[in-house]
Order: sequence, then structure tokens, then C-alpha cells
Amino acid sequence: MHNVTDINAGRRDLREHHERSLADVVNEIKVELKEFLVTRFEILRAEMNENFTALKAGIPMLLIGSVLGVMVLMLFTGALVALIAPAFENEFRWAIALAIVGVAYLIIGGAAAWMGYREVTARGLAPKRTINILKQDQVWLQNEARREA
Repeated sequence: MHNVTDINAGRRDLREHHERSLADVVNEIKVELKEFLVTRFEILRAEMNENFTALKAGIPMLLIGSVLGVMVLMLFTGALVALIAPAFENEFRWAIALAIVGVAYLIIGGAAAWMGYREVTARGLAPKRTINILKQDQVWLQNEARREA
């Protein structure tokens, strides 16, 4: 059986253990805030590295594909103009055939550019995971502030 003196001594020990100075509390908050910010920065850096790694891998392939695509397009354009030109019986048949092919390319290229623009703007390069985590942290901090008030 415990006596009253033992219980009071235990309470005193517990109180002394839980009573900390303001400086200790501020230091602990500073350390936790620093760890919090370092963690969030690491998440941001990792996500941005993933995005840039994908870009770095894709850019050389885009350049090679673009150069070869331009060469093929010039050959294909010449062939189309040569196929269409005999359909016209006047001195401007080559110009008319070239204009027809040019308008067709303009329509196709405009549609492709529009679809590419939509794709890029839909994905974006913003670090979405990091932003989501920061929003969750903001909600948590607001809830903690409300609870403390």
C-alpha cells in the first residue's frame, strides 16, 4: 500500500519533469520548425529533379525527331505538289498546288499545336505533391492554432 508521502513525491517528480523553461520550449519549436522546413524543401527538390530529369531526357530526342521530321516534310511536300500540279491547266499550277499543300499543313499544324498546348497546360511543371503537402500542413497548423486558443 502506498502512503501519502510517496504519492506526493511522485507528483512533485512528475511536475518537475514537465516544467520546462520558456527557452527550452522556444528551442524545441525552432528545432522542429527547422526539421519541418528542411523536409519540405527536400520534397520540393526531389519533385523538381524528377520533372527536370524527364525534360533532359526528352529534349535530345525532340531535336533529332524535329530535324528528321523537317527533312521528311520537305520531301513529302515536294511529292504532294508534284502530284497536285498536273491537275491544273495553267501557268500557275505549281503555285496553286503549293498553296493547297500549305493550307493543309496550316490546318494540321494548328490543330497539333492546339492539342500540344492543352497537354502542356494540363500537366504543368508545378510541384503538385509539394503544394499538396504544404496545403495539408497549413490545415494542420490552423487546427492546432484553434485548439491552442
